[in-house]
Amino acid sequence: MLTKSLITIGMLLVSNVFMTFAWYGHLKLQQTGISTNWPLYVVILFSWAIALAEYSFQIPANRIGFVDNGGPFTLMQLKVIQEAITLVVFTVFTVVLFKGESLHWNHFVAFLLILCAVYFAFLDTGKA
Repeated sequence: MLTKSLITIGMLLVSNVFMTFAWYGHLKLQQTGISTNWPLYVVILFSWAIALAEYSFQIPANRIGFVDNGGPFTLMQLKVIQEAITLVVFTVFTVVLFKGESLHWNHFVAFLLILCAVYFAFLDTGKA
């Protein structure tokens, strides 16, 4: 089970890197002047191409990790893991690539609450 857990989390991590670039990378390209004159449909197609890579990791990660397929995670746990990973990847992406963005105390409180969500999602309620 540990192997399936690590594979699932690793694939979700890679998936979220692609997702973050698909959703927000075009803004950085615009800031640098690379995509300033691109029509919106080109930006969308560019993002879709990146999103295809995201889905190539996201879908197998969910299949491998899902308990009904022999994985260690329930559907709710997979979603909470994915959201927590998304927040971490997005935060690193934002702080590294968008220098004007910074973290404040309220962001750290929000992160802590999301960690609490992960804890509660994995809490054994005694139900099978």
